[in-house]
Amino acid sequence: MFRLLTRTYAVIPIFILVLAVSTAMAASPKEVAKQVIDKALSILNDPAYAGPAKKQQRHDLVKQIVDRHFDYREMAKRSLGATWNSLSNPQRDEFVRIFAELLEASYADKIDRYVKNVRIDYPGERLDGDYAEVPTVVVRPNDRIPLTYRLHNESGTWMVYDVVIEGVSLVSNYRSQFSRVISESSYAELVKRLRTKVNEQRGGA
Repeated sequence: MFRLLTRTYAVIPIFILVLAVSTAMAASPKEVAKQVIDKALSILNDPAYAGPAKKQQRHDLVKQIVDRHFDYREMAKRSLGATWNSLSNPQRDEFVRIFAELLEASYADKIDRYVKNVRIDYPGERLDGDYAEVPTVVVRPNDRIPLTYRLHNESGTWMVYDVVIEGVSLVSNYRSQFSRVISESSYAELVKRLRTKVNEQRGGA
């Protein structure tokens, strides 16, 4: 349950870094992506934060970047689909919080393993009003992984709300899984399973 493609999990740490790609609208989405990735990689590769003893500090610093710039609410809303409309505001807030914890738990124990020897190429960007896509290629030894980041203009700021990994939308992938659980059981069961998944991933970190 809740399994993405193996290669998708392998690039989640890179995906999370690139998700932190919003800033003033004066910069293009592509420019913002490059700036924030450089900042995150600088933290992860800084000798001052190296070693197991500094692992939590490294992750906390990266999380600060992600939390400031990633639109968890929009991604959670799109991932939940029509069920979102039937939730109360407190229920929506709860789901956004659990969804954000799921993403964090998915990358936290993997991030150190996948940021070494990585180069990210930026072929360009596509703009359509308040929406944009930034296609990139994650280049690792003997591997090239195409990722496209989807952003929207949220109150004058570019915010990422989805990522397409090798042609597969992360939001669509989650929506399919969430919808199946809800149709076979209930929304309450989905929340229960998500909490269990987060606890399992944190326990294995």
